[in-house]
Amino acid sequence: MNLTLEALQILDAIDRKGSFAAAAAALDKVPSAITYSIRKLEEDLDVLLYDRRGHRAKLTIAGEELLAQGRNLLNAAQELENRVKRAATGWEADLRIVLDGIIQFDDLIPLIKEFELQGCGTRIRITQEILSGVWESMVQGRADLAIGAAFDGPDAIRMRGEFQTRLLGNVDWVFAVAPQHPLAKVTEPLNPEVLQVHRAIAIGDTGLTLPSMTAGLLIGQDTLTVPTMQAKLAAQLAGLGCGHLPRRMALPHLRSGALIEKQTVASRPSGDNRVVWRSANKGKALHWFLQKLNDPVVQRMLLGN
Repeated sequence: MNLTLEALQILDAIDRKGSFAAAAAALDKVPSAITYSIRKLEEDLDVLLYDRRGHRAKLTIAGEELLAQGRNLLNAAQELENRVKRAATGWEADLRIVLDGIIQFDDLIPLIKEFELQGCGTRIRITQEILSGVWESMVQGRADLAIGAAFDGPDAIRMRGEFQTRLLGNVDWVFAVAPQHPLAKVTEPLNPEVLQVHRAIAIGDTGLTLPSMTAGLLIGQDTLTVPTMQAKLAAQLAGLGCGHLPRRMALPHLRSGALIEKQTVASRPSGDNRVVWRSANKGKALHWFLQKLNDPVVQRMLLGN
């Protein structure tokens, strides 16, 4: 390969400093070495990089293109060097976090800002899945840490011993309907027989390979499946169905009268929302988040309790 990082650094320095002589001083080289390097690069590429006809050498179109793309390579090389150094200190290059739909990203922002103060350079990548989709992300290696995973996970996962889990907490649920919904006027507590004849709003499980999970649904009950908790709230506000919502999400609408809380004979299963991570992962970024997620204040923030 005719291109070298050193040649690209020289090209970059000439442009930034404004002349061959200034670039030589910045790179602690003699001017003749800079001139030789540029001429050698032109010969190797068989391309004229500078137009030398004027009083001052000026980049040709080819030279401008090499400089622009070369800076991308220099930045990538610097980032690679930084990532290798971070790995040597125990900080991961990337930490992939998957959130269950019960966790609102906005509530995670203060934690991310605090992590940024560590100055470790670990890049955070966040995705969101629902129910078994969270566990599937961990099993397939698409995530290093799961926040809010529902229940204990499928039996096949627990038996492998590959993952560790810890209780994050339980969500305070409220069964709510819009004022125009038929259940709004039914005497409480609502029994399963009454609920079963009314459509439930459910968030779709995003898992593709693991057994699907459900919560709060009755056998044979008609359902409208939506993609997110926000969509579930919108559907219930519109009177399209009934179901449980996190109390903190429903509270403004309960206060305004846009939703009505109804007591039911059977309460919604708590779900035991959990934190999940791979046992073999000893990275410092993961350890930092695990420590923070063990803080009761952070747990209440994330679950809205």
